[in-house]
Amino acid sequence: MYYIKDGDRYLAHISEDGREQTVAEHQWGVAKRAAEFAAAFQSKEMGWRCGSIHDLGKFTLEFLDRLHGGKKIDHSTAGAQEAFRAKDIFSAMCIAGHHGGLPDSGTRFDDCSGNTLYAKLKREPGKQIPDYKKVVGEISIPEATPPDFCRKEKFSFAFYTRMLFSCLVDADFLDTECFMNGEQPRGRYEDISTLLERLKDKVEPWWEAKNDLNAKRCEILRRCFDFGNQIRDLYSLTVPTGGGKTVATLAFALTHAAFHQMPRIIYVVPYVSIIEQTAGVFRGILGKENVVEHHSNVSFQREGKTDDFDHEEGEWARRQALATENWDAPVIVTTAVQFFESLYSNKVSKCRKLHNIANSVIIFDEAQMIPLTSLKPCVSAIAELVKNYNCTAVLCTATQPSLQEYFAPMPIREICPDVGGLFDFFQRVTYQNLGKINNSELSDRLKKQKQVLCVVNTKAQAQKLYREFAGEGGFHLSTLMTPNHRRDKLKLIRLRLKDGSDCRVVSTSLIEAGVDLDFPTVYRELAGLDSILQAGGRCNREGIRTRSESLVYVFQAEGKIPPMFMPNVKATEYVMEKYEEIYLPDAIQTYFNFLHKIRETELDSAHILDMLENGANGSVLPLRTVAERFRMIDSETKTVYIPNEENKEEIEKLRLGLWSKDLLREIGQDSVNVYPNHWKRLDQMGALEMLNENAAILCRSDLYREDIGLDMEGEEGIGWFL
Repeated sequence: MYYIKDGDRYLAHISEDGREQTVAEHQWGVAKRAAEFAAAFQSKEMGWRCGSIHDLGKFTLEFLDRLHGGKKIDHSTAGAQEAFRAKDIFSAMCIAGHHGGLPDSGTRFDDCSGNTLYAKLKREPGKQIPDYKKVVGEISIPEATPPDFCRKEKFSFAFYTRMLFSCLVDADFLDTECFMNGEQPRGRYEDISTLLERLKDKVEPWWEAKNDLNAKRCEILRRCFDFGNQIRDLYSLTVPTGGGKTVATLAFALTHAAFHQMPRIIYVVPYVSIIEQTAGVFRGILGKENVVEHHSNVSFQREGKTDDFDHEEGEWARRQALATENWDAPVIVTTAVQFFESLYSNKVSKCRKLHNIANSVIIFDEAQMIPLTSLKPCVSAIAELVKNYNCTAVLCTATQPSLQEYFAPMPIREICPDVGGLFDFFQRVTYQNLGKINNSELSDRLKKQKQVLCVVNTKAQAQKLYREFAGEGGFHLSTLMTPNHRRDKLKLIRLRLKDGSDCRVVSTSLIEAGVDLDFPTVYRELAGLDSILQAGGRCNREGIRTRSESLVYVFQAEGKIPPMFMPNVKATEYVMEKYEEIYLPDAIQTYFNFLHKIRETELDSAHILDMLENGANGSVLPLRTVAERFRMIDSETKTVYIPNEENKEEIEKLRLGLWSKDLLREIGQDSVNVYPNHWKRLDQMGALEMLNENAAILCRSDLYREDIGLDMEGEEGIGWFL
């Protein structure tokens, strides 16, 4: 491939115990792994080529000096230049960014001091970069041809670059990790076929259903098992609340993955509360070592300090943390934000996992929760994974969004075809429209109920209404509470519902999607139809009461409707005027069609697809710019850490700057994410001890209560989690 003068002299790494790894050994190890990863999307040779030259710049005395404490050098550009000379822009982009992140392509007019690919290509050995050509002889890059699909459209070109980049950077990390640790630190999971047998054993007692409801759930479950041997494709699973979607989707996913020899299942959900619940169900069936949660609030610490771990649990926690880096476990449960922002990212840390999405079954739970402002880029990413990366995707929800036109010409295949019949069977509530009522009247109604749920649109409204009936049996839920306190409150609510105690809950929309609660009566503030129906799913969930006595009241609260809710409310009002039975599939489709029409210009608010098609900032391939602009949420939140008796040590570490992934995961359970305007208000009140521009410690204990969370006014109640 190429000749190295005194090759054993040039080192890639030196371990703490003094072992040495040569650059040639490292490049071979990275090439081997990258080729294995890229084989999942017909790119084995491309992976090998990329890995085999990625560290050519380490064949220099300057890098040897760096290994012994010298100054940082640019060792990435050399391999990028050689790849570009071979007319391989894919590998050139990947190698150029394998430490600092994928760059924009830039233009041929860029100066060598810039950070675009073309700027790096102008850097001369012996001047702007170390002279690797003194050591590396004539270079003959391995033959490789990218698959045809990545060159047909600019979107596919950019997507492929990120996927190849993922293979390179994960291979680079793993080879380095194995050398430094002297062992293979990952893997050792049970295979998909074994997990499928565990699920079958779990559900075996269910087949003898004791009532009509369980019989129908078994029918759905059986359908998902039987349908798993279908082709890899794009599917929907439209099952009403209470139909057993969680286990049914697992049945389809495991059967399908086993049939097609796919190594991984990825569950993508909108809320952290759903992740914790779903991952708990899966761990109970499949074993906790095979299921990995990945979101910003996950903690791999057991109650107590790190040194309280026994050996087995400490090993589990370590492996869970490692698996969040590259998603190599058989079952991943993550958020939509984490999933889609990784697919559009240019960062090494976020892109490492992407190659492990290829050849996977991906379940999009509560698919209607994909934000409309990112709908088109998200749909395009799903379609690309199905078309070109051997994935099967399932859009799963009780309120299926109308997405066929955005996936066209790719059809969406329904797993359970009798959708109308299912909705008729599972309809267990009666919806009543109360019109506009004031807070006093609403509060009086709630006080008269022994067990009732009221879902409102804003956090301020939730706190205000809760204060009207706070006390024994009264509960409040919103994202202004820490994850620990929300989790504790949900446990207590479930206990009180079960034993028949007084239980009056006011919540924002976080309770609607996937939270397993069953109230006899529900009140839902006027919002999107999907939100109303999801709230209705918390009423008579187990069908133990008659439909006529299980009421879901829709009301319009006093005051103006917040602007962000107005389009959804208009679409709901349109449907409520047209349909008497608002829960039926036709009504739901009408709602989404109407909503998408009136918000057509917002479905890609950051113009991501336009930038990928037409370029941006002078770059034909603006990967860095796209990564910076793609956001699943409109406004970045800032983190406020809430001190308590149990986290004193962790809070002090934050103050001292002793930050680590483990610390942030653990202390994240005692944090609240707030929007910039509320951050500013807290700062003006002298309530924040600043750690950096995006994180602070709450220094006024009177502003946080366990029952209501962070005491603030005026914030929308829809919360997404990283």
